[in-house]
Amino acid sequence: MMDGNHDINRDTDGRQAWLDEQYNAHMRKKRRTRHAVWSVQFAILFIATALWEIAGQLKWIDVLIFSYPSKIGGQIVKDVVSGELWPHLFMTVGEVAVGFIFGTLLGTILAVMIWWSPFLCKVLDPYMVVFNSMPKVALGPIFIVLFGAGFTAIVITTLSITVIVTTLVVYNSFNEVDVNLVKVVRSFGATRKQEFRKVILPASFPTIVSTLKVNVGMAWVGVIVGEFLVAKIGLGYLIVYGFQVFNFTLVMASLVIIAIVATGMYQLVVYVEKKLVRQS
Repeated sequence: MMDGNHDINRDTDGRQAWLDEQYNAHMRKKRRTRHAVWSVQFAILFIATALWEIAGQLKWIDVLIFSYPSKIGGQIVKDVVSGELWPHLFMTVGEVAVGFIFGTLLGTILAVMIWWSPFLCKVLDPYMVVFNSMPKVALGPIFIVLFGAGFTAIVITTLSITVIVTTLVVYNSFNEVDVNLVKVVRSFGATRKQEFRKVILPASFPTIVSTLKVNVGMAWVGVIVGEFLVAKIGLGYLIVYGFQVFNFTLVMASLVIIAIVATGMYQLVVYVEKKLVRQS
């Protein structure tokens, strides 16, 4: 009997060791793939930047319009050292943060409301479709008249983009939850509140968190559009000002800064998403 138990334990240990080996092999392959992707991404960026620099130095391109990396880098360093960049950067990042946070919250709350009330959903559906299809640049002047030329108008312009996108994505995720799960909780007499709390929300949580990544881009679009229309400070203002004075190096430098900061915010959201999804 003891020999039988010993054999069983040995077989169990052997299977566990095999599973651990397979898991470690899978993780090593995953890390190699990730490193290969990073290497290719860096190579593409490096080659593109080098070709751009060479084309600018050799005057293969019109440097007045396209500039080139070393000149753009010099412009950024000059603005950073002089302190001219920081007020514009802080203003734009602040507007993006407010639009991003409130857009996500308001959009999610609105999605819950229209899921909770089918009547409200039918009433609001055509309005949301029409509003989402409207170019937000056309609404900018209206927001300026209503809220004044400043921070509030820019944030409202951002919300006009992020709220509707969030609402549509989250509401669709609510409707795509497995109907069998809903039937199970209903068969046990669950109320609509319990149905939402126990099934709909947990099943949609990954989609809600993923919406954060979409809203990062949408928030930047809304803020830059708003700054194009009304701002006297911000990265969008620097782009407009650069065009006005034909300083296209300043324009390109502003675009590079936007790309760097937006990428940083996106990666931060990806990190938060992984943490939240893992905990859920």
